[in-house]
Amino acid sequence: MIEIKDLSLSLGEKKVLDDINLKVEKGSVFGFLGSNGAGKSTLMRCMCGVYEPGSGSVCIDGENVYDNAEAKARIFFVNDETVQYTSFTLRQLKDYYKSYYKNFSEETFERLLAKVDLPIDKKLSTYSKGMKRQSIVIIALACRTEYLMLDEAFDGLDPAMRMAVKNMITDEIFDNGTSVIVSSHNIAEISGICDRVMLIHGGKIVLCDEVDSITSGFCKLQLVFDGSAPDDDSIKAAVPGLIKTMRTGSVVQMIVHAGEEQAVKSAQALSPRMTEAVSLTLEEVFIYEMEARGYAGFITENEG
Repeated sequence: MIEIKDLSLSLGEKKVLDDINLKVEKGSVFGFLGSNGAGKSTLMRCMCGVYEPGSGSVCIDGENVYDNAEAKARIFFVNDETVQYTSFTLRQLKDYYKSYYKNFSEETFERLLAKVDLPIDKKLSTYSKGMKRQSIVIIALACRTEYLMLDEAFDGLDPAMRMAVKNMITDEIFDNGTSVIVSSHNIAEISGICDRVMLIHGGKIVLCDEVDSITSGFCKLQLVFDGSAPDDDSIKAAVPGLIKTMRTGSVVQMIVHAGEEQAVKSAQALSPRMTEAVSLTLEEVFIYEMEARGYAGFITENEG
């Protein structure tokens, strides 16, 4: 596994990672979610040994990653930029990475290339953004590393291209047991392929768990009252984990950090005439969590 313990890092005067503790188990698909500038990319660069931790450690199977060529060889990192590849043809890029990764699979490369029909002897500078992204993902999967990190892998791609890239990734990881870490500020984009996710904000982990555990731990309540609804202080006192309250006449909607059964039981103390509870989607959970922290930009990105 990849294990991060007490990791903190400052770049210049700014602390960008603050006491991060995280485990990425082998064979998992782990989503790193958060706003732009939250620390996702910096954390990934620490995990693959680009940045040296200011404090704490990043280990793969017990070995520190930083300044460790053997540990780094188990990881392929696809960052959010492709400009560094533009002087290569796809064939040259394949040969370049083949010289560094001993498990490089020509068969995997040819099979994936046949699916997208990219011009192998044209420079990547002539490719569209989507074609460049497909090329790098094909190279990454052909390197057959134990861990694959994708930083904003689907950013800026049209829906058809996003689906093509996702399909390549999911088909290969399930066949080979690769552990994948994928980052995004767009939750809907990656929530369908991840079994575990974390939300990072301001360099700190806000939430981290299996997707089902996160979504089952939040709910939306709708309470209908005879006459006037209770005031906010009464609601807050009765319903632990209250995140947000919305009112329309005698109807009160609440976002609660609790499972449906627990939230409904707590709300009964308010004597509503009717109570309904529904689970939140992963996207809704993160939107309300970010809203509670005052980050309107995250809500705009995901609702706009």
